[in-house]
Amino acid sequence: MASVHSENTSSEIAVRKALHAAGFRFRLHRKDLPGKPDIVLPRLSTIVLVNGCLWHGHQCSRFRWPVANADYWRAKIQRNMDRDESNLRSLESLGWKVLTVWDCELKSGISEVLDTLHSS
Repeated sequence: MASVHSENTSSEIAVRKALHAAGFRFRLHRKDLPGKPDIVLPRLSTIVLVNGCLWHGHQCSRFRWPVANADYWRAKIQRNMDRDESNLRSLESLGWKVLTVWDCELKSGISEVLDTLHSS
């Protein structure tokens, strides 16, 4: 578990590189916003959250409930999902647009994320 990081994950870095190459400028992990969002695009009033399918309970083909110590993991993942929902509501009430990028979406490329931001 010590090797699992909450910041600067490979998925997050891939999204940041693509955003920067596309000309977007951003801030990282702003502590003054609920949940310390991964990527903050101040000019667009947009926040990009890069979530792992397992840790945030994304119901996709890549997500499987852990079998070992199942009660612990169900509670932990549910707490993460509840916290994500609370942070999302807080950010939206502050006037931020929130875009969530899932690990599984990155497998097909980042172009959809960039298209969404360009249309903002």
